[in-house]
Amino acid sequence: MADTLPNDWADVEHQAQGQSLYWNAWGGDSNVNAYIDWVGDQLEQRWDIELVHVKLDDTAAAVSRVLAEKSAGNDDRGAIDLIWINGENFAAMKANDLLFGPWAEHLPNFALTNPSQQAEMTTDFTIPTEGYESPWGKAQLTFYYDSQRVENPPRDLTELLAWAEQNPGRFAYPLVPDFHGSTFLKQALIELSEDPEVLQQPAEEADIETVTAPLWAYLDQLHPWLWRQGQHFPSSGPELKSLMGDGELWLAFTFNPAEPAAAVASYQLPPSTRSYVLDNGTIGNVHFVAIPFNASHKAAAMVAANFLLSPEAQAYKQRLDVWGDPSVLDLDLLSEQQRLALTPADESPARLPAEALSRTLPEPHPSWMEAVEKGWLERYGSH
Repeated sequence: MADTLPNDWADVEHQAQGQSLYWNAWGGDSNVNAYIDWVGDQLEQRWDIELVHVKLDDTAAAVSRVLAEKSAGNDDRGAIDLIWINGENFAAMKANDLLFGPWAEHLPNFALTNPSQQAEMTTDFTIPTEGYESPWGKAQLTFYYDSQRVENPPRDLTELLAWAEQNPGRFAYPLVPDFHGSTFLKQALIELSEDPEVLQQPAEEADIETVTAPLWAYLDQLHPWLWRQGQHFPSSGPELKSLMGDGELWLAFTFNPAEPAAAVASYQLPPSTRSYVLDNGTIGNVHFVAIPFNASHKAAAMVAANFLLSPEAQAYKQRLDVWGDPSVLDLDLLSEQQRLALTPADESPARLPAEALSRTLPEPHPSWMEAVEKGWLERYGSH
């Protein structure tokens, strides 16, 4: 479908003028939703593009819709123009030929991610993106705690189990398959695995039962010491944060390293909040946007994706009072003024310095997420 791309970027922008853009994106966080509203305002002012944020609980719903449209023979009037996506959902769309492209390398701002030097800009949960999705933010599993209540937070999973036993009910993880809950399981799977390299290959090539056995043994020990004895789980990352703000939990985690500092700034968490990563590193990834094969407004989707990669949009997104989502741009490729805008000026003690996030563990192959979620639901899903 690459032959449907206009000849140059000016043509793309011309085609996008006056189009509507239906962006299917997770709608579970008010800060993220407000940022997407701001993006919509910018698109309207600059290109007369009307952005409609279709709020999702689960990105898989958007994938299912595109698949249903393909099955019905709808090849060019799709209801979805852009999807915030990564991991298993991208793999599923790619495997089923549900994606438009390749197009990402045609975005003028894509070069600012320095893709030839930053492999994570072109790889999603081990799957090569091949230009079928464009990066727009970074994430890394980051733990945070109330330093008024916790003196020495656990630095690995063994210490976490011991800490939970000593502080019953003060830690939790969200209900699987919530993304945060599943990410905690993957973190545990990597750390407890005898051979983490096997997780980079499709799960069906390994003995899933043997590889996941240490994870289930660990969770069986951990669950009795969790919030509500592991009989009930918070529904999401935002609920986890709310429980921390209420003082019910003393230790939690997020997939946005800046979220604890942003939550302190907005009075959702106490000033005594501090954040850290585990000693052996934590899972990190890049999140992307993709265009369905049958999107009705492909030009508007490309213009939006390019704007998301602009130094202006990346700097605004990174602000603690906006979202705090880390930038995907390579600062060495930016002007001094742009670099300064993307360098956090605040000195929040709740925010980790960038160098503390250097120990990033690679995401497992997406099939492991499916295998782990399935196993978890079989064992604990009736709670």
